[in-house]
Amino acid sequence: MTTVQPTQPSFWNDTGKTGLAAWIFSTDHKRIGLLYFYSTFGFFLVGVLLGLLLRIELMAPGRTIMGPQTYNALFTVHGVVMIFLFIIPGFQGSFGNLVMPIQIGARDVAFPRLNLFSWWLYIIGAVIIITSLFTGGGPPDTGWTFYVPFSSRTGTNVSLAVFGVFVVGFSSILTGLNFITTIHRLRAEGMTWGRLPLFVWSLYATAWVQILATPILAITLVLVMAERLLGTGLFDPGRGGDPVMYQHLFWIYSHPAVYIMILPGMGVISDVIPVFSRKPIFGYKMIAFSSIAIAAFGSLVWGHHMFTSGMSDTAILVFSFLTFIVAIPSAIKVFNWVSTLYKGSISLDAPMLFALSFILLFSIGGLSGLILGAAATDVHVHDTHFVVGHFHYVIFGGAGFAFFAAMHYWLPKFYGRRYAEKPAIVAWALMFVGFNVMYFTMQVLGMKGMPRRYYDYLPEFATLNLVATVGSWILVAGLIVMLVNLFRGLFRGEPFTGNPWGGATLEWTTATPPPTENFEQEPVVTHGPYDFRGTGIP
Repeated sequence: MTTVQPTQPSFWNDTGKTGLAAWIFSTDHKRIGLLYFYSTFGFFLVGVLLGLLLRIELMAPGRTIMGPQTYNALFTVHGVVMIFLFIIPGFQGSFGNLVMPIQIGARDVAFPRLNLFSWWLYIIGAVIIITSLFTGGGPPDTGWTFYVPFSSRTGTNVSLAVFGVFVVGFSSILTGLNFITTIHRLRAEGMTWGRLPLFVWSLYATAWVQILATPILAITLVLVMAERLLGTGLFDPGRGGDPVMYQHLFWIYSHPAVYIMILPGMGVISDVIPVFSRKPIFGYKMIAFSSIAIAAFGSLVWGHHMFTSGMSDTAILVFSFLTFIVAIPSAIKVFNWVSTLYKGSISLDAPMLFALSFILLFSIGGLSGLILGAAATDVHVHDTHFVVGHFHYVIFGGAGFAFFAAMHYWLPKFYGRRYAEKPAIVAWALMFVGFNVMYFTMQVLGMKGMPRRYYDYLPEFATLNLVATVGSWILVAGLIVMLVNLFRGLFRGEPFTGNPWGGATLEWTTATPPPTENFEQEPVVTHGPYDFRGTGIP
């Protein structure tokens, strides 16, 4: 009996160089995708460590491991790292680059050199942000929102951190331009718009948000730097400025940015659930159109972050109404995912478990978001731990768990080896339990009135804060098990060949790992992306 040796991935060296240079000068979309994955996931681990330190500080009233200034700096850095260095570039840069060109039958993205340049900009921006932590007046302490007038007056190194975020924003814009052009111009023969995988639809909708919304953030951050360096007084009320205008400008970008974070995750779930249910996706067209609708309506609801800032009753009514409207396309997706599961032959492998967790956690986050979208309830829980819990249910429970599903679903395809299944399930269970113990408890704390961003709190909140901190330990334990198992499997695990998941999209029709230009022959698409005939699995 002979054993099949896995194909050793060459990682598509198209530069003729060796070592680090072969990576950082490569224009192959798969290698750039891995560069994004390694760098964004590395920053994710840094953000997790900072978040764990914050929870340890909050496990008991009074000082635990740090003082108030350090606490302010840590939660600012935690937010900046997680938002701007992990979750916004994570999906588009890593799995967007790895998978999207193959799913549409292309050999590469439309602008390979621009693709590499966008990663370079991301790294340069990240280095600038990290430099801001150790230079000037020390780490910024304003929170990741950089609210004025504090951000224009604090002696910490806000200017350099803001400039780093500005550079990272240009990376996001270039990626969006590249992906839109690629999807429009490089689809394989027969790959009509009605045959695009739903992950590609989600990337397409996200790319439009990146292009249209990110410049607003860039302009706003330039104005903050001008405020600090030139004393323009645009936002500082002491100089006749308007801090509420800053909030409008910031949230005009930052609420659409939530959909930059979550839409690709929804696309992953739309690809994973049919495969592990052995059924075509239910309501393909509605899921595709809902991605565009979320991107469109999500750009109109920024004002619900500002109900307590002072705005007219008419504006509150309009923004609240639009907030409830944007929940409809998200609900369509959830309904169609659950309908796909109905009477399916469900296989509870690790990608599916993370996908099912996404549906539950995102639904909890979305429903709690409706509480914040209604002005009558928002005024009671605004700026409490309820907001922190809601945000993490959407971004970590939603986008984060979708990212883990994508890791377990697609990475074996690109490495030719797979992880061990049982440790992956144990890791999922620990993360799911720890996540809910931590963040649901934080929502309860918010309902009881505990403010967010506070270094200390009243004794009445002590028990629930301790519970939340224990939940963070369980969550981190699950992350450690997942990382050890996943990366050990990718480099030393069993061979992953053929199409063991039974996927019906184009990436599963090519070799494992895919060749340098993805396909030996130009593919011709003759049916939809979720037609499982011919996959070899009933």
